[in-house]
Amino acid sequence: MELSFLTITEALALLTRQEISAADLTEACFRQIERLNPRLNAFITVANVVSRSEATTLAPAASAGEQSLNLQKDLPLFGIPIALKDLYETAGIRTTAGSKFFADTIPAEDAFVVQRLKGAGAVLLGKTNMHEIALGVTGVNPHYGVCRNPWNVVRITGGSSSGSAAALAAGMCLGALGTDTGGSIRIPASLCGVVGLKPTYGRVSLRGVIPLSWNLDHAGSMARTVRDVALLLQIISGYDPLDPASVDVPVNDYLAHLGDGVKGWRIALACGEYFGETDAEVGEAVQLAARLFESIGAHVEEAELSWVREAALANGLLVQADAAAYHRERLAARPENFGADVRQRLQNGAACTSTEYALARRTQSEMRRKFENLFSDYDIFLTPTTPIAAQLIEGTDAIEQARRLTRFTAPFNLTGLPALSLPCGFTSRGLPVGLQIVSKPWGEAKVLQAGYAYEQATTWHEAIPGLCVVG
Repeated sequence: MELSFLTITEALALLTRQEISAADLTEACFRQIERLNPRLNAFITVANVVSRSEATTLAPAASAGEQSLNLQKDLPLFGIPIALKDLYETAGIRTTAGSKFFADTIPAEDAFVVQRLKGAGAVLLGKTNMHEIALGVTGVNPHYGVCRNPWNVVRITGGSSSGSAAALAAGMCLGALGTDTGGSIRIPASLCGVVGLKPTYGRVSLRGVIPLSWNLDHAGSMARTVRDVALLLQIISGYDPLDPASVDVPVNDYLAHLGDGVKGWRIALACGEYFGETDAEVGEAVQLAARLFESIGAHVEEAELSWVREAALANGLLVQADAAAYHRERLAARPENFGADVRQRLQNGAACTSTEYALARRTQSEMRRKFENLFSDYDIFLTPTTPIAAQLIEGTDAIEQARRLTRFTAPFNLTGLPALSLPCGFTSRGLPVGLQIVSKPWGEAKVLQAGYAYEQATTWHEAIPGLCVVG
């Protein structure tokens, strides 16, 4: 297999045995970037020189036999090529946020989680394309170009972590970071057929990440398998006293019980009018996933959850209002520098009244309590990640797509619950379908354990877009 399509876990095993080098992996990813990025537009900035230098620097550590034995402990991401959504500040490498306003911004320091990745031995390949300022879910960017879906290049990737998902699906990297304010990790993960995790709010530091909403932003990991996402989460999680949103809760060992299964678990399958508005093929794939959970020992029952509509609406209002607050000076001085859809949503946010904002925050408190009560009866619950598969780029209304695609993801930004998206099938047009698994606060280990159990019983995650296979 082409090296760039290895999982992180597979690559680490080969690196530890010195069967491949960090430079080998990095070059394999750059070959895919050079071959496919002109067509997919997954990267805004490719850090060729820096990445190759980092990979070469890592080589001596692998050549010393006794050192290589300690790689798993001392450098758990030794030599792994990682891509970063272009919201993460990177020292000496521009960070654009997909915006004209930040086009020439070159940070002096790395974001907290970027420091964590580097400290673990990862090689940073570059910065991925995204929906402008992260306020949208199509990946259609008027400043840096459209990010295209590797499964069908005339269709959207989802967003706003568009390039991170596309790069993973196309073998341009082995892992990636995204951010998620209304579904921006899980939506592109679903539409591009990869795995993405939004952890509990406060689990991963946001210091050095350009904000969209101080109250709803989540940093998280993306990869091709649940185990790889768990490993990345293990590296980037932890309390950061310099981040006001960071919460001092002990970090679990996300790999220790990953393979323990779900026997005896109680699982809720979301149903009701709100979830009924799902494409038939997507709904069928999720129903089949629920039955598979039953076959591996869980008890699954339907649960009427249409009340999450209120959470989705409140999240949408808060995102726009918070974004308008953060970008208020830019919006006032140069509104024409924003793309049309983003400018409209910022203006909507600026028009939000204090009463509307207060009521949305009240809804946030009520929804958190409702979910707290729900999880007294269930271990996890299941929904489609998105109600539809990837739509055509041509003619896409970004604001309308945001309403549709965040339908099942936004409630868990409002409540801050951990939520995982992983592949659970394909439509008749060959487009990926995502399954979303949600649990209680700080329940990342549970959603990962459930996701891993499902993944081990299926092969959806092994599929590779035909466009991306090296002939």
